[in-house]
Amino acid sequence: MVSHSPAIRVESLAKSYGKVDAVKGISFRVEPGQTVGLLGGNGAGKTTTLSMLLGVLKPTSGTIEMLGLSLAKQRYDILPRINFTSPYVDLPKRLSVVENLRVFAGLYGVDDARGRVGVLLEELDLVSVADRPYANLSAGQRTRVSLAKSLLNSPELLLLDEPTASLDPDVGDRMRSLLERYRAQSGCAMLLASHNMGEVERLCDVVIMLRHGEIVDRGSPAELLTKYGRHTLDDVFLDISRQGAQ
Repeated sequence: MVSHSPAIRVESLAKSYGKVDAVKGISFRVEPGQTVGLLGGNGAGKTTTLSMLLGVLKPTSGTIEMLGLSLAKQRYDILPRINFTSPYVDLPKRLSVVENLRVFAGLYGVDDARGRVGVLLEELDLVSVADRPYANLSAGQRTRVSLAKSLLNSPELLLLDEPTASLDPDVGDRMRSLLERYRAQSGCAMLLASHNMGEVERLCDVVIMLRHGEIVDRGSPAELLTKYGRHTLDDVFLDISRQGAQ
């Protein structure tokens, strides 16, 4: 059952490395069934924020709640209910695609793991490479395997880091459609970090703009386009980035 609490509630979240403040006390929410975009240039704090949400990095200060639970105190109650995909995180390279997915299905405690893996192989057009070692896949195929892994446990919350990177336009479009269908059917919430502004406009209800570890603006794609008098989020992104360079 999907939680009625915010899928993510972040309050005054900060991360410092010595004298360098990577994230400077940000606060935001992601509601159930909502897709929120987390945007910003290199060094804006996106990766650091995602790493703290995953529990990979410990915040310097602030709080994170996911699905109504404290990440600091109830991490192992949260993790089975969420998932993550990034083309920059490799899976075990010696295992085949199907072996990788079955191992992760076991780790997530997925009922009928073989059946769930079979469905995802079909949905992500991976049947033809199911027995190929992960090491021998193209970048685009690895991206699709990572996305399949992220859907194995039917998560209530998905953290998506460049989920369609390395995919050609046709396959990228199909993967975005798959995410849209999954959200509609499950009520899953999603936090999306992407440099593909067309993807953000299509998928996101709310966009959070980060610069130098701070939230500098937020709103729906339409609201931001109107506010900045632009026709595309690419132009809004450039406006905000260049303001920070002045």
